[in-house]
This record gives sequence, C-alpha cells and structure tokens, in this order.
Amino acid sequence: MRVAVVVFPGTNCDQDVLHVFGGLLKAEAYPVWHRDTDLQNADLVVLPGGFSYGDYLRTGALAKLSPVMQSVKDFAAQGGKVLGICNGFQILCESGLLPGVLLENVGRRFLSQFVHIRADRSNAFFTSGMPENKVITCPIAHFQGNYFADAATLAELEKNGQVVFRYCDATGKVAPSDYSINVNGSCNAIAGISNRAGNVVGLMPHPERAAESLVGYVGGDSGLEPFKVAVGA
Repeated sequence: MRVAVVVFPGTNCDQDVLHVFGGLLKAEAYPVWHRDTDLQNADLVVLPGGFSYGDYLRTGALAKLSPVMQSVKDFAAQGGKVLGICNGFQILCESGLLPGVLLENVGRRFLSQFVHIRADRSNAFFTSGMPENKVITCPIAHFQGNYFADAATLAELEKNGQVVFRYCDATGKVAPSDYSINVNGSCNAIAGISNRAGNVVGLMPHPERAAESLVGYVGGDSGLEPFKVAVGA
C-alpha cells in the first residue's frame, strides 16, 4: 500500500505518521508537500496533526486553499481513502470533505493529555475491522477540538453510522456531559467521524502517538490497531 502524508507549513506530526505506516506496518509511506498536486498513485492520503499556517484565521482555513487539497478532494471523490488526524480533521471539515466544525475546547484551554476513545459501529475504512466498543488510549493536543454540528447533521451522522470514535472512560462508558471524560465538550462525545461512504475519516486524538509500547506511555500500543485495519495488515 502507498501512503501519501501531506505536509503543510506548521505540520508537526508527519514523521510520527510516516513511522507508523512505513516503519511499523511496512507500507510505502512518503511525504507530499502542500504545494504539490501529484499524490503519486497513493492508496491512502493522510493529513497529519500540527498547526498548519499557525492556525491563523481559523484552524484549517488557510490549509484548505493549498494546491494539494484539490487533488485530495478529487482523490476522495473517486473513492480514495483519506485520513485526517487532529489538524488534519480540522482541514477536512474546513474543506467540506467532512461535516461540522471544531470549536474551542469547552474550558477554553489547550488540552494535552491522554484520553480514552471507543470505536463505534461504522463502515469507515479506519475502524471497519475493529471490534465494536474497542477502547483505545492515546493523547490529545488541541485548543480547538470541540466537535460541533447542528442537530440535523448530528442526527444524520448517528443514523448513518458515521461516528467513528467517541470519548469514553477506561471501561468504554460514554458520558457527553461529563467533561472529565468528554474533555473538550464535543457534541455527543464525538472524537471522530467519517463521510457517508466511509472513505474519508477525521479524528482529533492521536493514535499514532500510542502505536508502540516503548513510547505509548499509558496508551501502550493500543493506537496501532486502526492503522493495521487501514492497510489491511
């Protein structure tokens, strides 16, 4: 599998993603600069975390205008798999590839901590092979990670099985109004979603930072499983 990892000015998680796909899972993983439009016959395109363009205007608002994004949109429209993590999720929402928006965290503070997320029933390529209600422990690092959508959009996401991950406790319990669990205040405790077709996925937490026991701290290597699912490993 060929995995293109898009790099914007301010991206800082590209090497983590390249290591997971290329180093751990032995895929052909390579960077693509945001000014390039050639995805080099990718099977999967990843928009990694960071602070593209310094998060000026709004998170992802400038990155969505980068030349590479038209190629990403065309790729997704043809059924290509696209994954956005943290800032990548914000960019996918800004560019219209995913519905909703990421607002400031409910406490208006930057959050850098470990969280638990639960895999929901979904046909998304990133979770379709995982057991339902599987809990992953991994870090978050964001100021604007509070997922918001209007009531009609939320209803559609729930109805169509487009919620990929929800914030939960260690046992898998979901409690949207408990900000010790749903730490950024996201609607319905949503941590990640997909498009209707399931080929575009975005999530705020960083499973790539908990993909190896050596460096995964309390998350161990629990974050590796969805990446394995994505490449069919």
